[in-house]
Amino acid sequence: MNEITLYGADWCPDCRRAKAFLSENNIDFTFIDVDLDEAATKKVEAINKGKRIIPTLIINGKSYTNPDNAALSSILGINEQGRVILYGADWCPDCIKSKSFLVDNKINFQYINIDENEWAIPIIEKINNGKRKIPTILIDEDILVEPENEALRIALKLDEEKITKVFDSIIIGAGAAGLTTSIYAQRDRFSTLILEKKTVGGNAFLTEKIENYPGFTSISGPDLMDKMEEQARIYGATIKTGEEVVSIEKVNNLFNVRTKTNLFFGRSVVLSTGSTYEKLNIPGESELIGVSVHFCATCDGAFYRDREVIVIGGGNSALEEGIFLSGFTKKVKIINRRASFKASQTYIDKLPELDNVETHYNKDALALDIDQDGKFAGLRVRDSITGEEEVISADGVFIFVGLKPNNASFKGLVEMNERGFITTTGLANTSVHGIFAAGDNREGAIAQVAAATGEGVLASYGLREFLKN
Repeated sequence: MNEITLYGADWCPDCRRAKAFLSENNIDFTFIDVDLDEAATKKVEAINKGKRIIPTLIINGKSYTNPDNAALSSILGINEQGRVILYGADWCPDCIKSKSFLVDNKINFQYINIDENEWAIPIIEKINNGKRKIPTILIDEDILVEPENEALRIALKLDEEKITKVFDSIIIGAGAAGLTTSIYAQRDRFSTLILEKKTVGGNAFLTEKIENYPGFTSISGPDLMDKMEEQARIYGATIKTGEEVVSIEKVNNLFNVRTKTNLFFGRSVVLSTGSTYEKLNIPGESELIGVSVHFCATCDGAFYRDREVIVIGGGNSALEEGIFLSGFTKKVKIINRRASFKASQTYIDKLPELDNVETHYNKDALALDIDQDGKFAGLRVRDSITGEEEVISADGVFIFVGLKPNNASFKGLVEMNERGFITTTGLANTSVHGIFAAGDNREGAIAQVAAATGEGVLASYGLREFLKN
């Protein structure tokens, strides 16, 4: 009766990651889509102090908000040796001994205190022929009752030498650039491992409609990225989601890539971690993120059906997301600090056709006003020509004012420019021999899916030249 409920939505990348992780580890769970269940949405907001944060998981009555795979491994006792569940009690000396052994040997285990979880008592009684013996420890299908540490050591195979595969290339980031690099590398018979912090698809996965990718007049971001993922897997790529890279080190001509939970080895590395949306850094923004301030219309737009929203920005992302939001909101107010948009003309030409979109030019965002109840009250702006200030009302705000590279883990490893983008030469070569960069985290990259696939091709040619030599 190990009850797990996952509150999420089909469009949510972290929800997909969490669902995949639970499924891959054969853990039963109930999925509730907050888009289809108003009561579920209210429950998520109640758990997260008014914020609609998903995935939110309830595991045996305790809530966890957007846990990464490392956290889920710890909570649920998932290890390479198997899943470890320890039924015990805080007063039990043998339970304390077993817990200490597991902790000392860095083994994740799910601890179920039978004094706090009465449902667990019939489970251990059934295992022990009616007797209430603790600790009772499950390691996948193996059952150990009141084991000595030596029995635990043998069951967990702690002394066995670990056999680790060396990949021809480890690709960090499963967006369009990373997937394309893998597809081309696999066709050249080079083995690839793709490590992704969240879920496959990158920023493209969060795009409702893509109309400028060759071969498709119109296709959704998730559909396009699913096709790329399928192709990469068919060609033999190994893809692991929920693996956040924390360090890369070259040892004896191999790159040791360490994540929060594992260590992987590769002959080369491709950095294709993409970018994330910039914040305005104005008063009220940080307090309202996740409540009334958002950076992805596809992710959070559904919460504003038949309501009014503000979109801040004047580039392709702002207009693309604003046009998407106009399809189901009451009104979209686009705030641009310039006298004209810098977006593609295709997007600009669409705006006059939309009755529920209004544009505001030469407006500098000053602050997000918050009322006495802690709720969003309006966007305070200043006219850059007249100097006049006003408050523009709406129910929520979507911010699209630029991108920053996801390169924090690589500082000091490869050369970057003053903005943190990786500098490259030739075939996507970085300053470190054997490390390549492709996609939105590279200096000079164009933040478009088609461009990212091209960068993946370029990186694959760099890999081929490096690996063959």
